[in-house]
Amino acid sequence: MANIEFEKYINDKIDESRQNDEKHFYLRIKVLPKSVKNEVVDIMDDETIKIRIKAVPEKGKANKELVNFLSKEMSLIFRDRAGCVQCQPTVKCNVEIISGKTDQVKLIKITYET
Repeated sequence: MANIEFEKYINDKIDESRQNDEKHFYLRIKVLPKSVKNEVVDIMDDETIKIRIKAVPEKGKANKELVNFLSKEMSLIFRDRAGCVQCQPTVKCNVEIISGKTDQVKLIKITYET
């Protein structure tokens, strides 16, 4: 994972949700479609996460690619939290777009099971 700041931010969100006995947290994402590659670009001052996505914003293609990208990133983060980089992730994550399906800024709910 290229963005260490993003990984730390997600780990903090996971810790905060566990302290509150919850198995979910929310992310505010600003999608930059039609990019060269899928990647986390920045975490802005208001905690909105900028993410570049290769797909075009047509017929839900960029949303689908965003969900797949975040699912993979979450799997890697949970695997790293378990301390076993060669293991398969043992935490199931669900990534859901709560609002903003037709907007550049989206509210994402990450639900996980351990």
